[in-house]
Amino acid sequence: MKQKTILAISIVFFLILNTKYFWEGKLGLLAFLLISILFLVYIFLAIVLVIQIIKSIIEKFSNKNRLVIVTILIFVISLSFLYPNGLIDFERFQGKDLLVAKREGAANCMTIIKLKENNKFVERNVCFGIEEIQGNYNIKGDTVFFTNVDKNQYYQFAVIENSNFIRYKDANDTIKYDLWITKNLLKIKNKPACNRR
Repeated sequence: MKQKTILAISIVFFLILNTKYFWEGKLGLLAFLLISILFLVYIFLAIVLVIQIIKSIIEKFSNKNRLVIVTILIFVISLSFLYPNGLIDFERFQGKDLLVAKREGAANCMTIIKLKENNKFVERNVCFGIEEIQGNYNIKGDTVFFTNVDKNQYYQFAVIENSNFIRYKDANDTIKYDLWITKNLLKIKNKPACNRR
C-alpha cells in the first residue's frame, strides 16, 4: 500500500474519532455502523504499523518516509487507544453536572440524563443506535420542567423522589418512567410543584 494512502487513512480516522462527540448522537443506528468501521480501521492500522516496522528494520531504518509513517501510526494508534472518545472532552464545555440519572433496560440499553448547571439537560439513549436529546429545564419544588426540547413528544416534567428521577409525559400520565439518581448536587425543596397521581 502506498505511504500517502496510509497517511490519508490515518488522518481521516483520527479526525473522525476525535469528532465523535458531534456526530455520534445524531446518527442513531448508523453510529454503531460507523463505530464498527472505525474499530476495523484501527485494527487495520495496527497491522500496517507492524508491517511498516518490520520493513524499517529490514531497511535498517534508512527510509525516512517510512519512519515518518511509522511515527504517525504510533501517534494515531496510541492516542486512539488511550482516548477512544477523542482527545478533548467536549461534554465538559456544556457545564457541570448537577444531577445524573440512569436506567439500564433490556439488551443492555442505557438511558442517561444529565442536568447541567446552565439549566440545560442532555439525555443519551444507547439501544440499537445512539440518540441524544437536548433542551432546557427549570425547577420548582421537587419538579423539573423540560422546555425547548429538540424532540417532539418529550416528557413535560420529572419529579425527584429520594433516589428516583421519575418522568411524566403530562400531568395526566399514569405511566411513570423511573431513572436512578447517581449524582445529585441540586438543592431540592420537598414540596411538589404540580398535582400528580
